Amino acid sequence: MRIHPLSVQIRRNSGFTLLEMVIVLGIIAMILGGAIFAMRGIGDAAKLRQVESDFKSFQSAFAMYKLNAGTYPTTQQGFRALVEKPSSTPVPRRWVQVMSKVPLDPWDSDYIYRFPGKKRANEFEMISKGPDGMENSADDLSSQDD
Repeated sequence: MRIHPLSVQIRRNSGFTLLEMVIVLGIIAMILGGAIFAMRGIGDAAKLRQVESDFKSFQSAFAMYKLNAGTYPTTQQGFRALVEKPSSTPVPRRWVQVMSKVPLDPWDSDYIYRFPGKKRANEFEMISKGPDGMENSADDLSSQDD
């Protein structure tokens, strides 16, 4: 049986060469690299949304605390008053555990609680130290920011 030279030529040209594969893989790598670079800001936006969500959860928890205790916790009592009955003045007569634990902010720092708040003295204020983890810096997030 004799193989026709044209069928050998067709079979040889039907696959990809190594150079073609390297070029295609390079293009794919560039596209993936660009997509990853473009998505790096999405994580920061998600962390900001998490802080907003935490502030809303805390507002509900503090409203429940005030309903039972009659007043918001002091700055010294802080977030712990939602987890453990305060022993410092004013000690609430009626206290209910509102949270099982106080979560950290998305940058693994403790939230800060103040009552009265800096901007509105009749309300409590919650603060996240932001990405730099330092208090009183430009990236701090406050529940009293409008």
